[in-house]
Amino acid sequence: MSAPAFQPSHSAVTARLRSAGCVFAEDEARLLIAAAHAPEDLEQLLGQRVSGLPLEYPLGWAEFCGQHITVEPGVFVPRRRTEHLVQEAARLVRPGAVVVDLCCGSGAVGAALVAAVGGIELHAADVDPAAVRCARRNIGLAGGQVHEGDLFSALPDTLRGRVDVLVANAPYVPTDSIGMMPPEARLHEPRVALDGGSDGLDVQRRIAREAPSWLAPGGRLLIETSVRQAPTTAALFGDAGLSALVVHSEEFDATVVLGKLRETHRK
Repeated sequence: MSAPAFQPSHSAVTARLRSAGCVFAEDEARLLIAAAHAPEDLEQLLGQRVSGLPLEYPLGWAEFCGQHITVEPGVFVPRRRTEHLVQEAARLVRPGAVVVDLCCGSGAVGAALVAAVGGIELHAADVDPAAVRCARRNIGLAGGQVHEGDLFSALPDTLRGRVDVLVANAPYVPTDSIGMMPPEARLHEPRVALDGGSDGLDVQRRIAREAPSWLAPGGRLLIETSVRQAPTTAALFGDAGLSALVVHSEEFDATVVLGKLRETHRK
C-alpha cells in the first residue's frame, strides 16, 4: 500500500505565518507548500520564515519581471520597484548594445534586460562574492559576464568608452536610516547592498563621476534613487557632464534618474 500523499493544511500554515507577523500570510503559505516535498521540508522552510528570514531565502528565488531569480541567504533580494529601472533601460537598449549592470546583486536587472531585449553584450559587477555567485547563475546561461570587484574597477578595460547603457541599483539608504528598515532587510541582507553613506549617495557619486569615461558617445546612465534624493542625484549627473531626467513611476512607487552623455563631454 502506497504512502498517503503529502497534503499540508494551507489554513494551518497560514495561521502560523500570520501569528509571526507575516502580512501576506496566505500567499506565502501557498509558495512554501509548493516548495516542500515532504513534511520535514515544509517544517524547515516554515521555521526559517517564521524566524524572520526574508521569504525569498527559504524559497531560493525571488520573482522579478516575471522571472524566478535565484537568491541565497546573505544576498540582496530584488525589489519590485526596481522593475521600473528595467522598464526605463529596456526602452533604450537595442540588440547588439553593450550593457553594464553595476551593483548587480543577484543579477536580476541584467537577467530581466536580456529577457526583454536579447542580443545584447551584458556585463555585470558586484563587490560581494555571494552576489556574484548568484548573478553568474542568473545571467551566465544567457551569455552575460559577471565580474567581482568594486564598481568600475571590476570591469575589463576593453569596455572603456563602449558602454551604451549603464544601469545601477546602488545602495542609497542613509547610514542613520538603516535602523529604521524592516528587520528582514536590516538583519539578513548585506549591509554593503543597503548603506549609501551619510546622505545615501556615496556610491551614486562615484558612479556618476566615473561613468563618462566608460560610456560610448550618447551613452546612457540610469540609477535608481528615492524621490527625496532625486534632485541631488540629477545634480551629480550634471556635474559629471550628463544631461539628467528624473522619471517617477506611481505604479512601482519608484524613481530613476536617467542621464545621457553629452556629445562634447569626454573624460
